[in-house]
Amino acid sequence: MPFLVFALTYPFIWVFSRLPMRILYIKSDIFFFLIYYVFQYRKKVVLENLSLAFPEKSERERKEISRKFFKHFIDLIMESIKYFSISEKEIKARYKYLNPEIVDFYGKKGQNIIIVGAHQGNWEWSTSMPLALETTVLGAYTRIANKYYEKAIKKSRMRFGIDGYKTSQTVANIKKNIANHKHAAYILLSDQSPQLTKTFYWSTFFGVKVPIHTGAEMLAKKFDCVMINYVAKKVKRGYYEIEFELITETPKAFHDYELTEKYLTITEKNINQQPEIYLWSHKRFKHRNKFEEWKEMKISKPKTKN
Repeated sequence: MPFLVFALTYPFIWVFSRLPMRILYIKSDIFFFLIYYVFQYRKKVVLENLSLAFPEKSERERKEISRKFFKHFIDLIMESIKYFSISEKEIKARYKYLNPEIVDFYGKKGQNIIIVGAHQGNWEWSTSMPLALETTVLGAYTRIANKYYEKAIKKSRMRFGIDGYKTSQTVANIKKNIANHKHAAYILLSDQSPQLTKTFYWSTFFGVKVPIHTGAEMLAKKFDCVMINYVAKKVKRGYYEIEFELITETPKAFHDYELTEKYLTITEKNINQQPEIYLWSHKRFKHRNKFEEWKEMKISKPKTKN
């Protein structure tokens, strides 16, 4: 069955990817109208997220952000399809890295780097990073249920030199590379909402108390990695500028969760600048009322014997 699904759908995706961007954006406009006005896909989720994140804004302002978000979101899907066949020349023109020297400075010194970012702008195109960096770039990815699509998508993402590995293998992968005297930059998207059972820390995101991923900080401290943030800012339709920002080059000098807080501050700042290009269609605040439940869970969890 997985192969049948892949065989019936992938050829259409490949044909779509060969179309010029201007044609894809015409199709995007059509899909936007259907999804936003007819089917109203996840509109309630998006508006609820925006009401929690921006209570100071009027309902009209939040609806306008919602409309712009869906416009961008459908464009993002088309851009992701285009990535299957986009040329190196075109991706360089559309996805420009403004200050790659920040990353390469530490890469040339032989230091390992954790590059953190959020689901903002176009994160799918970030796998083109090796085209701008002299440093080896590796990216974590979540396994896709359909193994045929996983293979196709992984191949597409690796076209420009990035090496992918499963998120669950991050620690083992870094250990292996260090043992082999191989330094690299590891890309991690760190704004997802973690499962309660895997939560270690709670903080406020846009003023709402939620569980926070701390994996990037943990890795930076464990392996003494430089920690750098990246953000994709939308210049115009189909064009992005990527900026790197140093978080720290001495992670072990920080107390627990201070780096996570610093990352959250940077992320909120970037989202506030262009709120319509952040991924609001997921339930960002779904655990906001579960802090007490989480505490009880931690207290009642049996301790393992050494």
